[in-house]
Amino acid sequence: MRMLINVPETVVADALRGMAAAHPELTVDVDNRVVMRRDAPVAGKVALISGGGSGHEPLHAGFVGPGMLSAACPGEVFTSPVPDQMVRAAAAVDSGAGVLFIVKNYTGDVLNFEMAAELAEDEGVQVAKVLVNDDVAVTDSLFTAGRRGTGATLFVEKIAGAAADEGAPLERVEAVARQVNEGSRSFGVALSSVTTPAKGSPTFDLPPGELELGIGIHGEPGRERRPMMTSREIADFAVHAVLDDLQPTSPVLVLVNGMGATPLLELYGFNAEVQRVLSERHVSVARTLVGNYVTSLDMAGCSVTLCQLDEELLRLWDAPVETPALRWGR
Repeated sequence: MRMLINVPETVVADALRGMAAAHPELTVDVDNRVVMRRDAPVAGKVALISGGGSGHEPLHAGFVGPGMLSAACPGEVFTSPVPDQMVRAAAAVDSGAGVLFIVKNYTGDVLNFEMAAELAEDEGVQVAKVLVNDDVAVTDSLFTAGRRGTGATLFVEKIAGAAADEGAPLERVEAVARQVNEGSRSFGVALSSVTTPAKGSPTFDLPPGELELGIGIHGEPGRERRPMMTSREIADFAVHAVLDDLQPTSPVLVLVNGMGATPLLELYGFNAEVQRVLSERHVSVARTLVGNYVTSLDMAGCSVTLCQLDEELLRLWDAPVETPALRWGR
């Protein structure tokens, strides 16, 4: 398998050095694996920190900046960051208004963020935590107890980030983040396996002409395998799975997300089918975002995330944001 790397052992450090060169508006601590807003800490503002294994870019470091995260902690590929990273990040970005940890529901992330919260609180930092668990495909998996955290992570980081930038107190920012997570559901589909730098070959066997419905972002198994389906058929399956669980009663925010190797030509075509299903189910769409945002290295595939919105959440979604991977309104 050909990969654009030097050696597997330096993949994350090399990427962080490249990110620092491309984005001088960020402070990138390559040695300690922390990416921060250069203007942090911002006086009076709640700080948002997230993180997780590398390989899901632009999640999370690509969402650091005004309107979203204050800091991100990248782990090794598909491996949780360690508590020291999160404690270091919290100390660096806390203005005294408190810190919100946004944690995807994977066992390593949950345990390490829990430990980091205790250590940060021992150092005088007020910490709140929100768990993202939006994936309807399976309950319990190789990596989780309960539902996996996937595309809703972007919604939580953006909407809670906007609330924090407006000066909302920690309790309010946490409540907004929880509301977004509770109103969000996702479903993913793999058209190919994923290749990690350390292995250099596909991590699971997906024969030609088959797909995996309900795949996780680390290549975890989904609900079932089927012969290859059309974009229309995949949209029918995925969107119905999300809607049957979410049962929205208000307009929704839509994320049509690529898993890393699916071109925008295909994603926009898939979005047309997603919008068709939503229209057939009489679901009103407030906003749609299409692109590769929560990825799985070189996996071909897609995911759909829906989030129920009220007027306040929609206003916060539309609020200005300026990060490497998401920016509007500034």
